[in-house]
Amino acid sequence: MAPVITAENLTIRFGDFTAVDNVSFTVGRGEVFGFLGPNGSGKTTIIKALCGLLKVSNGTGSILGMDIRKESTAIKQHVGYMSQKFGLYEDLTVVENMDFYGGVYGLDGVTLDRRKKEVIELTSLEPYLDRRAGRLSGGWKQRLALACAIIHSPEVVFLDEPTAGIDPVARRALWDLLFRLSGEGVTFFVTTHYMDEAERCGRVGYIYLSKLIAIGSVDELKQSPAANPPGTERIELECPNAAAVLGIVRNLSYVREATIFGRAIHMLIDKSAGRDQLARDLTSSGCGDSAIRSVAPSLEDVFVTLTRHEASATR
Repeated sequence: MAPVITAENLTIRFGDFTAVDNVSFTVGRGEVFGFLGPNGSGKTTIIKALCGLLKVSNGTGSILGMDIRKESTAIKQHVGYMSQKFGLYEDLTVVENMDFYGGVYGLDGVTLDRRKKEVIELTSLEPYLDRRAGRLSGGWKQRLALACAIIHSPEVVFLDEPTAGIDPVARRALWDLLFRLSGEGVTFFVTTHYMDEAERCGRVGYIYLSKLIAIGSVDELKQSPAANPPGTERIELECPNAAAVLGIVRNLSYVREATIFGRAIHMLIDKSAGRDQLARDLTSSGCGDSAIRSVAPSLEDVFVTLTRHEASATR
C-alpha cells in the first residue's frame, strides 16, 4: 500500500538559514506517527510545508499522492491541522466555531449538521455548545480544536503539540480520541515533548538541528546502535539520595551520561569499568548502600544520547 505522507529530501531555507535539511520519511494509512525534537528543530516547519503553507527549497513530498509543490490547494481539503497555540475564535461559542470552520471547508446544510453531530459525539462537547471558546478549560479547548480540525472528515491530521499545557486526564482522553479515529483509517502526524505520548505512537521520528537523525518503532530506537554505543552499558542506580549521588557519579571518568529517573539514576557507562568499579567508587564515596542493575534504555535515554552525540559531532 502506498504511503499517505511522504517527504523526500525535504529542505526548507529562510535566506541563509536552513530550517529543514534533507529530511525523508513516509507515514502509512491509519498510523499514529510521533515527531519529536527540541524547540526550533524544524517540526512545525515540516508540518506547514506538508500542508502547503510553506514553500519547499529542495526535495518534495506528497499527501495522499498529491504533490505538495503543485497541489497545495487540493491538499488543504484533505488534511486537518491543529496548531501549537489555540487558534480558534475565543469570542465565538463552541458551535459557532464549528459552523465557521465547516464553512471554510465548504460544508453546509445537511452535510454540516451531520458532521457537527458526529464530532460533538466524538469529543463529548455537547454540554458546552453555547459556551464561548475563551471560557473553556485547556482540555476542552483542545477537544474543540480537534473537532474543528476534523469537521471536514480529513484523511490526514497534523497535530502540533496538541496536549501541551493540559492535565494528564485530559491528555489521556485526547489520545483515546486519536486512537479511535486512527482505527477508522485516519492518519495522524503528532509532535510532542512528552515521552509517554511518544511511547504510544506506532513509529517515532527524531529531528535535531533541522536533520532527521532517527526513525523507527519505539523498540527499534531503544535497540539501535546509536542509542547503545559500542563498549557501553546502561545502568540503573537506586540509592537513598539520588540527587546527591548524581553529582558524584557525573565526575567519574567512565560515566558518559547520568540523569535522575524517578527515584533512581540512569547512567551510560564504559563496559571496561563496569558495575564492579562503579560499586567500589560508590562505597569509597559513602554511597555503598546503592543498588546497581543493568537496564534497557528508556525512550528519553535514547533521545538524550542521540542529541549529545549529534551536538558533539557538530562542534
